[in-house]
Amino acid sequence: MGDFFMAVAAQGFLRQALLAGLLASIGCGLIGPFVVVKRIAFLAGGIAHSVLGGMGAALYFGFDPLLGALGAAVVSALLIGWVRLTWRTGEDTAIGALWAIGMAVGILFISRTPGYTTDLMSFLFGNILLVPTRELWFMGALDLALLLVVGLGYRHFIAVSFDEDFARLRGLPVAPLYLLLLVLVALTVVLMIQVVGLILVIALLTLPAAVAGQWTHSITAMMLTSTLLGSALTTGGLALSYAPDLPPGPTIILLAGALYLVSALVAARVRRSRIPPAASAPP
Repeated sequence: MGDFFMAVAAQGFLRQALLAGLLASIGCGLIGPFVVVKRIAFLAGGIAHSVLGGMGAALYFGFDPLLGALGAAVVSALLIGWVRLTWRTGEDTAIGALWAIGMAVGILFISRTPGYTTDLMSFLFGNILLVPTRELWFMGALDLALLLVVGLGYRHFIAVSFDEDFARLRGLPVAPLYLLLLVLVALTVVLMIQVVGLILVIALLTLPAAVAGQWTHSITAMMLTSTLLGSALTTGGLALSYAPDLPPGPTIILLAGALYLVSALVAARVRRSRIPPAASAPP
């Protein structure tokens, strides 16, 4: 571990990797709690895997793959949200189909793009060690956009996340707010592509928020706690993967999974200890 922090002081790419992990953790901390509370991890997974289609198309036509990812993420979020709102029967099948189609389209485009076939693994599993400076600026801009939108619509998003019927009775535009929330999820997915890739993105989006939800009692506290946990997990994953030369993305996710399991076990034990023993039956 000490060797890693010495290397951070000497090597700029490691400092950029740490900054990328911090920027991704901010986005996860802001949006992850809504995904966990609203229970839309499967929808978020559909958005994440549909992004590969946009990235593949952008590479094929000579555009920046992140711009393709951004466009595909927003379009898939709106499409999946429309399916969720209007086609409740069989929605899981429709979302699964969009998930698979997006992946297939992306792989086909990438396979027809000379010189980019080897980048498929970095799209799927991320490469936090190779995040360029321009993408750090891109991630920072997405974080600012998320902060602005969540800050302005905080109470409305909470109402829609916890009780759509109550929000509708209060006169809130539930469907547009729901679609906007999915678009924010899409932006967060794009934010994390370089860090852990498309396949692992849902774990980093949900696990820190799920751990925070076990120990906090408000969305604000969940946001702050999951942001701190995400930062610690990305830093810890980088440090653990450095000496044995392991892939950082999967190492980060394994660390997050271990933290979630330990937290769930401890939280369950704490809850059982707070339950008063049953009164003895009268003779």
